[in-house]
Amino acid sequence: MRPPYPPSPERSAELRRRFAEEARSERPDLSALCLLVGAEADRELDEAGMDAAQVELDRLAGLLPYRPGGPRAWALALRELLGERMGFGGSPADYQRLESSLLHEVLVRRGGLPILLSVVWMEVARRAGAPVYGVALPGHFVVGFGPDEGRVLADPFDGGRVLTGADAEVLVAGATGTGLDPAMLRPADPLDVVLRMLNNVRAWAAARPERSDVSLWAVELSLLLPSHPARLRYERARLLVQRGDYVPGALELEAYADVVAAVDLPAAERVRREAFAARAMLN
Repeated sequence: MRPPYPPSPERSAELRRRFAEEARSERPDLSALCLLVGAEADRELDEAGMDAAQVELDRLAGLLPYRPGGPRAWALALRELLGERMGFGGSPADYQRLESSLLHEVLVRRGGLPILLSVVWMEVARRAGAPVYGVALPGHFVVGFGPDEGRVLADPFDGGRVLTGADAEVLVAGATGTGLDPAMLRPADPLDVVLRMLNNVRAWAAARPERSDVSLWAVELSLLLPSHPARLRYERARLLVQRGDYVPGALELEAYADVVAAVDLPAAERVRREAFAARAMLN
């Protein structure tokens, strides 16, 4: 499969404008945001391709039974349709592919990372009227159905397997070495889902220095979200320097140092030295 590459600067600017607008809307559309990320990653994903992905989610929702029952019935219906009939699920190899973080590719390949498969589950279930939401367990994203007292969890990466309380404990223990905190089961906000998805993209690119272009656009999209870690500004500045944009990178390092100085003066001085070193590379 060809590796995805970003679109033209003009197309990218338009995609980012729409991404920022959607992220700041009253009710951000998760599938739309994911597809805009996909278009930023893959120059071949055009408007028709994004529309086709939405149509596919609609089609899959239309194959679900009408109001099958309570939370467990919904979880089983999604497992039977998406996991068993349609073959959606994940494998260790999915962690090695950028496509596993792109919704349009996941819909075609029917495989991807836990969080993208969970997006498919959520978007299909939501369209069918299910009480569904994402659950951002440490290290492994799953979906939930129903209110707290009747919550049912399912693991789309494992074909939609319905999880027992012990299963969830095992997933958390494997990721953190600690027990399951009830706070971990809170419904994930759509923008938190997008930020976590972009974190996965950044992690993929960090292991491949030749794809610093992917690291950069993933950081820049993250910075367009209304709420994001301040340290992403530092990461963007370092990426600019790494890619040879020494002056813009130095300017951003200096701006970040000014912010950090209010809480950690030694750290600010270290960042300023990085900025000085970046400028020195021009000589």
